[in-house]
Amino acid sequence: MDVTDPTTNEVIDSYEEHSPSDVDEMLEAATTAFETWRHRALADRERLLAGAADVLRENAHEYAETMTREMGKPITQAEAEVEKCARACDHYAEHASAYLEPEHHPSPPGTTVKTVHEPLGPVLAVMPWNFPFWQVFRFAAPYLTAGNVGLLKHASNVPECALAIEEVFREAGYPEGAFQSLLIPSDRVTDVIADDRVTAATLTGSETAGRAVASTAGEHLKKTVLELGGSDPYVVLEDADLEAAASTGAWARNQNGGQSCIAAKRFVVVDAVYDEFLERFVEAVESLAVGDPTDPATDVGPQARHDLLEDVHEQVRDSVEAGATVVTGGEPLDREGAYYPPTVLTEVPKGCPVDTEEVFGPVATVYRVADETTAVEKANDTAFGLGASVWTTDRARGERLAGDIDAGCVYVNELVKSDPRIPFGGVGISGYGRELSEDGIKEFVNRKTVWLADEPGDETVVE
Repeated sequence: MDVTDPTTNEVIDSYEEHSPSDVDEMLEAATTAFETWRHRALADRERLLAGAADVLRENAHEYAETMTREMGKPITQAEAEVEKCARACDHYAEHASAYLEPEHHPSPPGTTVKTVHEPLGPVLAVMPWNFPFWQVFRFAAPYLTAGNVGLLKHASNVPECALAIEEVFREAGYPEGAFQSLLIPSDRVTDVIADDRVTAATLTGSETAGRAVASTAGEHLKKTVLELGGSDPYVVLEDADLEAAASTGAWARNQNGGQSCIAAKRFVVVDAVYDEFLERFVEAVESLAVGDPTDPATDVGPQARHDLLEDVHEQVRDSVEAGATVVTGGEPLDREGAYYPPTVLTEVPKGCPVDTEEVFGPVATVYRVADETTAVEKANDTAFGLGASVWTTDRARGERLAGDIDAGCVYVNELVKSDPRIPFGGVGISGYGRELSEDGIKEFVNRKTVWLADEPGDETVVE
């Protein structure tokens, strides 16, 4: 696995893939670890997770540099990502016991009936490169603490991140085999999912990858959680705080180089404030500093790979040919590395690539709509359903519109973000299942009903 520096497009490191025999040994180690780990006291698992948070914080800058080197994330954003991972560990270290508390049910006299939450076994996680630490920890923190063991198949362009995360758990004192990184290409994932020793799978990635994982897991009747792409609407109504909406919107579209499933992508603005919003928004976008991701002053670094830059530019070029107007940006920067500028497109024709596809880069489309009703219609004019933002100074109005928009989460007067305290996930082709909070930790557990009776029951009652 070659690591290419996105600021130079040069190969800077290479890692040996795990062979089939290596993977077999790792799956066996996971199975062995699970038999002990599943019986470990939950308080012990919480304590170890708190230790993982300590390891993350102690090595935050080192891990941030690894992300920046492998996929070009600006260093300050990378450091913030490590801290977010630590906060997720803190959260489950504090709340896992409450989340997994047995649930008691009404029952006849002399009986106790409850649902207990037992782990499933080795869980395979297929994770992307865009948030190479956070995407992993938002599955690992809850699933390991619930008593499962983790197998990570990370994106092939971030192998050092994958091994560093394995190191976090090892340094925190997790037992051998509780968390392992499989350095394998995507075409070997099917065999791992199909292996009897793997009990479930989760994926964050593209719709195509999600369908492939779901198909294989379904064939073998294994539970899956999928967090796929998004084309999140950012609705600006006539009573919005335009300065806040514009400045937040510029960041919501361009943080992490625009390479985020939950980035604001389609800006839907009512006619009454369209011109003023567009002016403020373009000004905010153009103020973002594009440059060396190791420089703390940089807001937007390179795209993670040069082929990804080419994909984004092809979407822009084809959309412009179809009639879209470039207000700012629109061409790769004339410099070494995979740099694409923050771009704003208007007059976007229905059905062109930037209108119907997920654009995984710093490209915002801005739509003029007549009113609130047409704004909701445009927001829902997509097969995706991950997140959405609504901007209005009337909170009751915002809450009402949140109910009208088809998405897994809607934020009013805020950008869409994941947070360990709240469930996260999408609908439509954005996937299914939920990560984080109580919902997340319960995705990969057996909700076992236990009926305890002091005396034999009335056997004449038959269902």
